[in-house]
Amino acid sequence: MIKSKNQYINREISWLSFNERVLQESADKNVPLIERLRFLGIFSNNLDEFFKVRYATVKRIVEAGRTGKSVLGGETAKDLLEEITEIVIKQQTKSLKILSDIEKELETQNIFLINEKKITESQCAFIKNYFIEKVSPVLMTIILNDLAGFPMLKDTAAYLAVKLILKKQPDSKSNFKEKRYALIEIPKGIDRFVVLPKEGDKNYIIILDDLIRYCLGSIFNMFDYESISAHMIKITRDAELDMDNDLSKSFIEKISSSVEHRKISDPVRFVYDKSIGKDTLDFLKDKMDIEDTDSVIPGGRYHNRRDYMGFPSLGRNDLMYDKISPLPIKGISLEGSLFERIAEKDFLQYTPYQTFSYIIKFLREAALDPKVRNIKITVYRLADNSQVAASLINAVKNGKHVTVQIELQARFDEQANIEYAEQLQAEGVKLIFGVRGLKVHSKICLVEREEGAHIKRYGFISTGNFNESTARIYTDYTLFTAHDGVLKELNKVFDFFETTYKINKYKHLIVSPHYTKNVFKKLIDREIQNAKAGKEAYIKIKMNSFTSYKMVDKLYEASRAGVKIQLIIRGICCLVPGVKGMSENIEAISIVDKFLEHPRVFIFGNDGNSKVYISSADWMTRNLDYRVEVGVPIYDADVKQELLDTFDISWRDNVKARMFSERHDNAYRKNNNPKVRSQFATYDYYLNKLNS
Repeated sequence: MIKSKNQYINREISWLSFNERVLQESADKNVPLIERLRFLGIFSNNLDEFFKVRYATVKRIVEAGRTGKSVLGGETAKDLLEEITEIVIKQQTKSLKILSDIEKELETQNIFLINEKKITESQCAFIKNYFIEKVSPVLMTIILNDLAGFPMLKDTAAYLAVKLILKKQPDSKSNFKEKRYALIEIPKGIDRFVVLPKEGDKNYIIILDDLIRYCLGSIFNMFDYESISAHMIKITRDAELDMDNDLSKSFIEKISSSVEHRKISDPVRFVYDKSIGKDTLDFLKDKMDIEDTDSVIPGGRYHNRRDYMGFPSLGRNDLMYDKISPLPIKGISLEGSLFERIAEKDFLQYTPYQTFSYIIKFLREAALDPKVRNIKITVYRLADNSQVAASLINAVKNGKHVTVQIELQARFDEQANIEYAEQLQAEGVKLIFGVRGLKVHSKICLVEREEGAHIKRYGFISTGNFNESTARIYTDYTLFTAHDGVLKELNKVFDFFETTYKINKYKHLIVSPHYTKNVFKKLIDREIQNAKAGKEAYIKIKMNSFTSYKMVDKLYEASRAGVKIQLIIRGICCLVPGVKGMSENIEAISIVDKFLEHPRVFIFGNDGNSKVYISSADWMTRNLDYRVEVGVPIYDADVKQELLDTFDISWRDNVKARMFSERHDNAYRKNNNPKVRSQFATYDYYLNKLNS
């Protein structure tokens, strides 16, 4: 293997580069104006999660006294923390400029975001009444000066740090003016954007923070002050779950305890309004024991800009993306029996271009069908009011045996999954709580139906969660099949959840942690052999993230052998494409657009008889070695062609595709080909299939 300082891109830096692509969407004037604000919210939300998880992990390496070079691609953890902070400060500065530009453009559309200094007399009465009725009763205000310790700030909650300079008392001989400091927590149960009464054609919005600033006098009326000011701060806490080893506790109890402990875990980032007074900032940093390993970010006037994801539409559909109507799957009706049609041939569902309703219909049919005996399914993330969960409970009430493997450690969904687990268990669903040392990330379902003297199996395998809410914005493939060989092996996966010491063998499925890496390496080796033999050899892959250095090295080996490789990686990509002598036969792009690209698709040329797979697994160490993942080969010719066609549409994108390169500049792909915006073209592809 050729060793080069450009051999890998550090995963944290690559992730920040991905978030830069999200920020690009907020700056793109071809994106509808309100959608641009929402992309700013996504950028901010992503950054919060990055600090909770990735920055916190690197910080732990530093605090353990280790360099971390072996896992960080050669860079020391301490240097990486500094580099991350530097990049984030630049991105935050850019995001503030973009926000300012968007606000100016909103004004041309008669939408005005006003602050507390721009409130008119006609708006004053509405705001004061709104504050008294809705804000004041839920406001948490803490005077800091006389407290023995600093209050525990909530993770990523936003606070106004208030400074009051009290008037000098007449009988005081000192020239010193007493200062009082306070914290006001911005309440989460109230919309961050308060829509004010419309005036003619003009819409006015005030951010809740500014509405509170306007009413500071009402909050602190017991103090005789000469000046008052308020600036935003927030902290981000380490989100790693530290598991309790108490053997007397159940797994649910341990997860619940860990989730609760997360609320008081160590802070890793402190963000403050850069216009805050030095005395106030010093007071806060001293009281909060901000450490050198914490990322201290000077920001703008408003934090928690993730709330922009919920910016009010104001009825302005012209400033948002057109809503698409999810399409039916050609040849399979939601009104008839899905089992009858799946018994005849495999079908592919591609959300959100096609409706998620096929999964719900499949489960509801299984719940009611008198011949169905068993339903087995994995759950990673469910919708708030999940029709999937309702269908499974319905099945139990109809006498079916229902087994649910629910992953209680799904990051940031732990509490929701605990609640679903308790609900399902109370209804009689058999629950399996994962495999010790592994997360179960596979997306699989198996139904066993009594047909004559035999058991017939039906099932589906997906690249994404069984979540009707995210299915409207995440692109994911789901294969519906009655292939007996595939489904017998799917049953082996469920057996493994309960009998973890038994390692099964698979002819069809690609299963982590035991086989995925080696199977894909063998498929790559076959392409290498074909290339060396002068045969056509290619690999086409679409994933969310690509961080496994071992798999990166394997693709470098294939590239040097002459295998043509096309990669579509939405997020992190540690591979460096286009480097002579290392990766010159590899091209890699990222597509960030209206929907979040989420499928995992793997295509190998195989000397003219292409092999195609979909999977729940990215090529990340965690997916290959520390999770239960399931990939499935595509045997149906029509489904295989769909996957080849939709990959090709994505690959031809020259509107929303950015190129990975040594420069890490997120340059848009430009060429002289006809314009292809792949997400729009994919919808048209399925629309044309229906009409053909």
